[in-house]
Amino acid sequence: MYWNSEIKAELIARHSPRHDPKDTGSPEAQIALLTYRIQEIANHLKEHPKDFSAQRGLFRLVGQRKRLLAYLKRKDIERYRTIISALGLRA
Repeated sequence: MYWNSEIKAELIARHSPRHDPKDTGSPEAQIALLTYRIQEIANHLKEHPKDFSAQRGLFRLVGQRKRLLAYLKRKDIERYRTIISALGLRA
């Protein structure tokens, strides 16, 4: 399994605006966790291209991340730009 509590706590602490590992509700933390999961599923799909259930899950996660990014862009453009640059999205 690709997910464990240490990775999750580290991602949340790094990308949370309060730098608190328990701040799981902030959009930045949620976007960081979704990005990690998207990368893991994308790597899985490179090895298993016919895994259509994983592909469907990937599309679902990408859509969820897209909605969170749109929300953050509407609410606070500077936080949006910060998370985009920190995660290397929208290159």
